[in-house]
Amino acid sequence: LTALLSYDEKPGIQAIGNIYPDKQPDEKHGYISRNHDYKRNGTLSLMAGIDLITGQIIPLVEERHRSLEFVKWLELVDRYYPDDYKITIIMDNHSVHTSKETMKYLSSRPWRFNFVFTPTHASWLNIIEMFFSKMARSMLRGIRVDSKDELKNRMLEYIQEINNEPVIFTWKWKMDEMPGGITL
Repeated sequence: LTALLSYDEKPGIQAIGNIYPDKQPDEKHGYISRNHDYKRNGTLSLMAGIDLITGQIIPLVEERHRSLEFVKWLELVDRYYPDDYKITIIMDNHSVHTSKETMKYLSSRPWRFNFVFTPTHASWLNIIEMFFSKMARSMLRGIRVDSKDELKNRMLEYIQEINNEPVIFTWKWKMDEMPGGITL
């Protein structure tokens, strides 16, 4: 049995809070408006993998995204799947993915994980990037929170909602049908 995951990190997610309360709609403006001033409550990093077979997202939200946190995410994935699964993870070639700490953990589970690295400067090929883009546009844009804990909870709630009705990504475009008559 095999699990196939697309993994990446989204660092520097800002926990931005309001200094002044939002202005409620009035007769002149039919929308909620916000003062441009804000306070910065710090940042968080989201490490996530999307199971390309089930559509489930496996998230970890931490203060940073070093080798220590990456190994913590690997341990989370290890517990998520039954012991007889081989776990293949598609990811970029970030140094934490091959660090001493990561290699030490992988050597403790020698048959369990298989890493597939995207080409240098081509991490955009990784499917998880589409999820990060959707999350940034639909949930993170314009969000205001009072703390990093509130931001973490709201991100995890969003991911849980996605996981309640997962979408499995399927390629539908055939190269010979591309506009402009591109042929290989």
